[in-house]
Amino acid sequence: MTLPSLDILLLAGRAVFLLFSFICAAIAFTAWRRATQTQTQQVLEHTRLVLERLARIEARVDATKLCVSELGERVDRPQQPPQTATTVTPGYQVAIRLARSGASREELMSGCGLSRGEAELVHRLHGHNSAACVTNS
Repeated sequence: MTLPSLDILLLAGRAVFLLFSFICAAIAFTAWRRATQTQTQQVLEHTRLVLERLARIEARVDATKLCVSELGERVDRPQQPPQTATTVTPGYQVAIRLARSGASREELMSGCGLSRGEAELVHRLHGHNSAACVTNS
């Protein structure tokens, strides 16, 4: 038997090397593709989570914006203390003292800023001759 020539052996060696390289490249490409798909799925999952959290944050921001606007409206509105029948304003206290010291209705109206009806009521209740006014009425 004759031995094949050196050229044929080198040609066969190249063919085997090319086949081995092709198989290695195919395996590497398949592994790379699977890794890329896995990373893509992870990125999509993270993106979905981020979008959900962003939606929750937007809802909170909207609720906060509504609360802030309501608070702004409250601050812009002048504060009016609740009017109760039992509280006596300082103007009435001064009018009562003046009526007890003998001031007239006109003096109560001009000095304390009372209306005519208020001045008459204070004068009747707290004036010097309050008993006489009550019996005359």
